[in-house]
Amino acid sequence: MLSPIEKSRLKWACRRGMLELDVIFMPFFEHEFDSLSDAEQLTFIRLLESDDPDLFKWCMGHGAPADPDFAAMIPLILTRNQARHDANR
Repeated sequence: MLSPIEKSRLKWACRRGMLELDVIFMPFFEHEFDSLSDAEQLTFIRLLESDDPDLFKWCMGHGAPADPDFAAMIPLILTRNQARHDANR
């Protein structure tokens, strides 16, 4: 369980240098992060340490991360964001 200060820092880490990534990571953090398992939360935190060009490439399907945990987290993020978007239509 993260402290409020740690969650605040993590929220800032979700703000990336690219709008496309902000649109992916911010909603996921705000709506889905708390429902992740401890292991998934740690993977998400580690994922945010990646460089923006790599994150963009992975999220756009132009490559896959070598880390198997990242390779599982990216589709989870995209799927949950899409499901929430579809539910709000």
